[in-house]
Amino acid sequence: MAERVQDTPVGATAADIIDHRLIGALHVRALRRSGLAHDRATENTAFQAGTLDALMGGRYDGDVTIGDLLVHGNHGIGTLQHLDGELVVLDGECWVVDANGSVRRVAPETRTPFAVLCQFVPTASTRLSGPLTLDALHGALDALAAPQKPGEAESSERDSVEAVRVDGEFTDLKLRSVAAQTPPYPPLSEVTKHQTEWTLPGATGTLIGFRFPDATAGLEVPGYHLHFLADDRRHGGHVLEVTLVRGDAAVEGVGELHVVLPPGLGLGVPGAGDRDAIRRIEGA
Repeated sequence: MAERVQDTPVGATAADIIDHRLIGALHVRALRRSGLAHDRATENTAFQAGTLDALMGGRYDGDVTIGDLLVHGNHGIGTLQHLDGELVVLDGECWVVDANGSVRRVAPETRTPFAVLCQFVPTASTRLSGPLTLDALHGALDALAAPQKPGEAESSERDSVEAVRVDGEFTDLKLRSVAAQTPPYPPLSEVTKHQTEWTLPGATGTLIGFRFPDATAGLEVPGYHLHFLADDRRHGGHVLEVTLVRGDAAVEGVGELHVVLPPGLGLGVPGAGDRDAIRRIEGA
């Protein structure tokens, strides 16, 4: 269900709402960059730079810095300017995994065309014992986020946004990253055809990311989008496959998504994204 797009009042600042939609239980608010500093982090709020549709179309230049986003969150994923690697924000520290698999810290002045962060305050947590494949882990996180009540039929549609984190021991990790691009930028579908993939037989570290509902396709990646960072900070990347041996899982429901849009970029129509193309790009 969508509310009417609100007009910006005459004399309003850039911090005012420029678009306002309701996707299920998620309230989406679009802002321009100058409004971000006035929009302080609150519980159950995620802050996103750019949109997935724009990234898929080859828009790899952003005007939001990592430092701007870190004011509002300590937990997140995304990419860097020019599509330069896979971003992981863990406990307020920002790392990127390069196309060669190496991990490096990210300077706060680095810009991003697409990233989503929140101030992670778990609302539910549990100890998990495996082995759990990636699909089985998704199921365990679903159950943690919305426990099934006695007599209640299992729902195949997940309409809430969840920030997720799993700290533990993992095997059979298949990870990926991409190299920085130069103008004229190719679409993301072309870039991922040449992505770097590698495997790790085992590692101890953290899976971090989000689960977005199908209704946000195009604005975000529907379903789970997870990145990995090893405890020794020597390995990481976008997760294609993984098996959890044992670990601690935590989730937090997100009720608001504040999207920071660069000049010339609109919010688009959440839910209208090409799901098949997204699955191919995400390796799902």
